[in-house]
Amino acid sequence: MAIWFGALGDVHGDFGSVHRIMRRHPDIPFWVSVGDIADDEGRYEPVDAPLYWIKGNNENFDAIAEGRLPANLHYLPNAALVTVGGVRLAGLGGTLAPTLYNTPANELPHPEKGSARATGLADRRRHFVREEVERCKALERVDLFLSHEAPRPFRVGRMDAGKTPINEVLAAMKPRLHLFGHHHRFSEQERQGVRSVGLDLVSKSYLLVDARTLEYHLVTRDS
Repeated sequence: MAIWFGALGDVHGDFGSVHRIMRRHPDIPFWVSVGDIADDEGRYEPVDAPLYWIKGNNENFDAIAEGRLPANLHYLPNAALVTVGGVRLAGLGGTLAPTLYNTPANELPHPEKGSARATGLADRRRHFVREEVERCKALERVDLFLSHEAPRPFRVGRMDAGKTPINEVLAAMKPRLHLFGHHHRFSEQERQGVRSVGLDLVSKSYLLVDARTLEYHLVTRDS
């Protein structure tokens, strides 16, 4: 009998959609997400089933650092490797900032500003750095790799919005499946010999994934 888990794209505080999806599939034991979970005020809400997620570029990084997260929200730090339901899961959350790429992760600046919004916009903990990429590349036997950024090529208009470090991780790690978000668009491609799937907003679609084969089924809002 197949065991399935669920995969969600960017949430951006739309916990109503998360609740509806999880309650539609009460037998799904756990879910994963590719980041941007918090709402515009940096708030998180409890969810109905365990959700393992990486950071996006829009999060409450103080809450993450202090572990102030509601029930069933399990944050996956960059380059950590965990086993959930028999699935070996790793991630590289956040976005690429070339000017900060060589900064140690624990030295990414997060200055206090005059307002909560300004402070959030100035928080560079939203980015990943080289040391985290190198640690990801050293991981072995990874089933599922999550990133917020897309690999190259990923066309947004005439621009390639993909990021080379994601390709480097795929080439070295060789996960069985790669999921990413950030661009709010469903896509399927193969990069470095790895199936690479971009997830849309949680309000539009999500995946159900066979935990053994990692074959997946796309469920859309109209399904």
